[in-house]
Amino acid sequence: MKTLHILGSSDAFNAGGALHSCYLLSGEKERLLLECGPSVLAALNRDKIPSTSIDFLLISHLHGDHFGGLPFLFLEYSYRVKRSTPLRLAGPPGLQERAEKLYAVMYGKTLSDLRFELEFIEVHPDVDLHLGDFTIHPFEVPHNAQPFALGYRLIEGTHTMVFSGDSAWSDILLAQSQGVDLFLCECCTQEPRLKQHISLHEILQDRAKIGAKDLLLTHLGDDMRRMKKTSWAHAHDGLIYTFGAKTTN
Repeated sequence: MKTLHILGSSDAFNAGGALHSCYLLSGEKERLLLECGPSVLAALNRDKIPSTSIDFLLISHLHGDHFGGLPFLFLEYSYRVKRSTPLRLAGPPGLQERAEKLYAVMYGKTLSDLRFELEFIEVHPDVDLHLGDFTIHPFEVPHNAQPFALGYRLIEGTHTMVFSGDSAWSDILLAQSQGVDLFLCECCTQEPRLKQHISLHEILQDRAKIGAKDLLLTHLGDDMRRMKKTSWAHAHDGLIYTFGAKTTN
């Protein structure tokens, strides 16, 4: 992996006017879109990123602020830019059915109407998968999503990253963070307030156990956005993280 482009860094409520969860990983040859919030096209257009440059999509769980942008991408690829290459979309079981229903409700269309090839890949905890040159280890995290919510450990080239997805603070995140270049971790609030989400207080309590070389906080709520400085950098929309270069706040 060469860069991580923060397309959207907000919680479900667009705190601070930021866009929904969406992160673009650029490898040596391919690009992987991690999460696909409803504001995906706004983010791509804002940062002048061609939507056709995305090779793969990877979704952590089936909450709308993480996969609700799919119908807009389907329209984009069918009518505006005429995607000519297949799109591989990986996520928890049920993603294809949910995407089909969402597309039908929003635009009265079915996935069979798409004008490009689309492949869904079911992801299960602890069953590794490959998307091009990206090697991905999924692991289950505690969050109120069905059938489950996933975090991901990703390897591409010489770099590694762990993504918490949406999760309560958990020992599994500490275990998966050991030795990675970057831990992209959700952090909604300063103090523990939301049972299914992470607070800065919890991260600080376990700071000595975090084994990542670098930590970047994302999925930020209102009170996190009001903080001027913490021990680690905050993601913001449009931020480009370069692997091998430490973040600054």
